[in-house]
Amino acid sequence: MHRRFIVPSALAATLLLAIPAAAAPGTVGAPGIGDPYYPASGNGGYDVSHYDLRLKYQPRTDLLEGTATILATTTQELSRFNLDFGLDVSEVRVNGRKARFATSGDHELEVTPAEKPAKGRAVSVVVRYAGKPSELKINGWTAWARTPDGAVAAQEPDSAVWWYPSNDHPLDKATYDISVSVPDGTQAISNGVLQSQSSKLGWTRFNWRSDKPQASYLTTLAVGKFDITTDRTADGLPVLNAYSKDLGANAGAARASIERTTEVAEWLTEVFGPYPYNALGGYVPNVTSGFALETQTRPFYSPKQFANGANVSVVVHEIAHQWYGNSVSVDGWKDIWINEGFARYSQWLWSEKEGEGTAQELADYTYAQHPADDPFWKVKPGDPGPDNQFDIAVYDRGALALQALRNEVGDDTFFELLKGWPAEHAHANANVGDFVRYAERVSGKPLTALFDTWLYQPSRPAAPAAADADLAEAALSARSAARVERPASWKKIAATNTVHDHGDHGHGGRTDRGHAGHENR
Repeated sequence: MHRRFIVPSALAATLLLAIPAAAAPGTVGAPGIGDPYYPASGNGGYDVSHYDLRLKYQPRTDLLEGTATILATTTQELSRFNLDFGLDVSEVRVNGRKARFATSGDHELEVTPAEKPAKGRAVSVVVRYAGKPSELKINGWTAWARTPDGAVAAQEPDSAVWWYPSNDHPLDKATYDISVSVPDGTQAISNGVLQSQSSKLGWTRFNWRSDKPQASYLTTLAVGKFDITTDRTADGLPVLNAYSKDLGANAGAARASIERTTEVAEWLTEVFGPYPYNALGGYVPNVTSGFALETQTRPFYSPKQFANGANVSVVVHEIAHQWYGNSVSVDGWKDIWINEGFARYSQWLWSEKEGEGTAQELADYTYAQHPADDPFWKVKPGDPGPDNQFDIAVYDRGALALQALRNEVGDDTFFELLKGWPAEHAHANANVGDFVRYAERVSGKPLTALFDTWLYQPSRPAAPAAADADLAEAALSARSAARVERPASWKKIAATNTVHDHGDHGHGGRTDRGHAGHENR
């Protein structure tokens, strides 16, 4: 996974330069929202409630033209504020009046309103822009992938910078209307429900609406030529799946996996509670990447996820995120465990349901793969650091923590926790500490030591702690890997270890050390 655009030490100097000495204290919105992992992420001084994006995209030239209308409320008096954006801007208006604007850093659009909005005031910001997103590189990195017949915006923790201005951090979620005009014969896929489409003078416009709060990195756009299937769930939710017409040998396996999205979502409602959104689906564009992403209501899948055949486990992972990660979003990126640990554990639960290995058997096998000197145990899932945010330990050691919790509190309480958490924090944000306190309150048990052992200690939990987690006796030995039977589901689950391995492009990120070997054992 790549690192953010500006490292903390460089940002400190940037912040000092960004605020002129003449600016009144408290009137300039901060160029970062305060995330210690990614100090340039998001912005301060306002809270967005809605984005209205009206776009036109020409696949042949990669030219994207757009008008973004942003509805927000100021959280302080604002003489100036920032938006995260990288394309060329031609005009900005604030509350209908032209505003001055400038760029700074790698992706900061600085806006100076003609009239300074007071604290607590509703404001509208209109940004007109155009550019070729594929030409925008930030430290050599891009979140915009061109395809033979279009393009895709899907990436984590950033993608908005390449195609619309935003407050680019999960702390500021908003609803979306996304209207995209593309050449006739081409489709535009986005989040939520397709409200309408119409054609005129060789162009077709698709109007999408996502009506529940959505983090900017969970917003997606895919333009191309797709085979589209539609359906409705038993509860009447619209289901839309889209497949590039040129997936080659992976086409059948992709469809065989993603067409089970409704089945997976219905099962997950039994585990996590009511599905939190008004639409369901997934899409597979013709991209060369290998990752998948839980883009809200409509996850993105790379064709390579299905190179070895159908894999419903990756669908389980991404649909689980609709509760854990999308509805309940992180307070900061250090809290990634409350996304990825639970999504991985959902794969273990699916294995249990399918009779291919219980979660306990998967925990035993996972523990056995990593002797005490394995760097796997150096990563702390509760605060892994930006370089290890998507390390396999966040997923697998994160799931081990949940198995330890399940064994400590018992199945009845554990599954009550899994349903209660997304209900209590629906469409909001939370951190790891919030979950620990929640689990203690619901279970009535002191759990801080358990979570500290499994999420924060940079070492393999010793035999007593492992025994308390009911790990198999054979798994406690440093040489036990060969003696712990591999569950039948292991290979399919291990094949999704690259689910968020988005490539590091020289910026750090996880390496999945040794996991190809696990697939082949």
